[in-house]
Amino acid sequence: MTIGIVSAAYIAAAVLFILSLGGLSGQESAKRAVWYGIVGMAMAVIATVFGPGVGNWFIILVMIAGGSVLGYYVASRVQMTEMPQLVAALHSFVGLAAVFIGYNAELELGRIEAMRLAGDETALASLKGFAEKLAHKDAVEIAILKVEVFLGVFIGAVTFTGSVIAFGKLAGKVSGTAKKLPGGHLLNAAAAIGSLILLVMFFNGAGMWTLVLMTLLAFFIGYHLIMGIGGADMPVVVSMLNSYSGWAASAIGFSLGNDLLIVVGALVGSSGAILSYIMCKAMNRSFISVILGGFGGGATGPAMEVEGEQVAIDAEGVAAALNDADSIVIIPGYGMAVAQAQQSVSELVRKLRAKGKNVRFAIHPVAGRLPGHMNVLLAEAKVPYDIVLEMDEINDDFPSTDVAIVIGSNDIVNPAAQEDPNSPIAGMPVLECWKAKQVFVSKRGQGTGYSGIENPLFYKENTRMFYGDAKKSLDQLLPMID
Repeated sequence: MTIGIVSAAYIAAAVLFILSLGGLSGQESAKRAVWYGIVGMAMAVIATVFGPGVGNWFIILVMIAGGSVLGYYVASRVQMTEMPQLVAALHSFVGLAAVFIGYNAELELGRIEAMRLAGDETALASLKGFAEKLAHKDAVEIAILKVEVFLGVFIGAVTFTGSVIAFGKLAGKVSGTAKKLPGGHLLNAAAAIGSLILLVMFFNGAGMWTLVLMTLLAFFIGYHLIMGIGGADMPVVVSMLNSYSGWAASAIGFSLGNDLLIVVGALVGSSGAILSYIMCKAMNRSFISVILGGFGGGATGPAMEVEGEQVAIDAEGVAAALNDADSIVIIPGYGMAVAQAQQSVSELVRKLRAKGKNVRFAIHPVAGRLPGHMNVLLAEAKVPYDIVLEMDEINDDFPSTDVAIVIGSNDIVNPAAQEDPNSPIAGMPVLECWKAKQVFVSKRGQGTGYSGIENPLFYKENTRMFYGDAKKSLDQLLPMID
């Protein structure tokens, strides 16, 4: 391919990526948007692999084929409940790629400099691809490249270890409790200042050791930052790491001189940052406090004691209430995903609507472990889009709701956010389901949620606990809806 064809393919791919991001803003257009992204990425890969200056095509195609097979195998085995940790794991790959490419660029610069010092013009003339681009850079361009390489490695290293810890927390392999080493944020600040000093030294030719030492400091920052964030903030963390991976990709693009990678990285980085901000706003928390603190560290006094007891109810009691109700709101959470109960929920909704009842879903912005997690599950179960409403659209309707059903949610329906100023989630907007006439909570047991915060909703007079696995409980309920 000529440079002109490659440039045209890159422009077309960039347009498709923008259309893909725009389409993902709506449930109806999301499927089409995904295909825009797939086609755009295919065009970008083909144009890059078969573009001018590329080395051994065979090795590249073998690596692409191997990665594609591995990716298909992993994705086909991952359940929808495991999607958040898969996304976190994929973010770590982008970060590690940025680190490797930055190191490669520095090693190539060293090799080219050695050729020049040896006066080996033949070796310099034989360089191809990325090395050839480096060989034609002047002193100013090389200085700029060194800064790009350093920043790319730094962002990539932070993204890598941060994503690994996020994966561990989401998969339950690492405790979801916020934990910091003695010194807390001062350690992160010291590591960041140390990295800045190393940047100055690296820029002035101190050598490869400065890049290696900075990488270790960045690994620590990524690890310590995410370890210090509590479980309830994980949806924001995943979005934030998505942003980091985008900026890492953009830094790679500057190092490689690839315009499309710069554009795509900037799109991912900015969209992830905007989404993180939107979710923090929905939680009534500052972005900085979430990133540096997380739930569990903001209480200024003892939490309010919860009085009363959790009253259980069986399937017959829930069915009787649903048969008598006219207005029903269902609030799904991560427990629904774990039990893979979305199909049973969809069937329950179908039967209730067939009886002429007004059934709607209430979705909190941070429900589940990933932005949009509940929307994806409900779409998979063929739940109509028009009855899936966001928190701001439905919160005012709870006082006129006959029955609210909470399926595997905890923090997003916790009245302590409004009633207890010492609660770690004080001030966070929540779904005010306790204002409904009756509330049924489908829950495995009496334990707290992922963040470990007690929920007074479970003890209120109009709340009944529908204990058991969500799917099994709903399957017991379905035959009783007449």
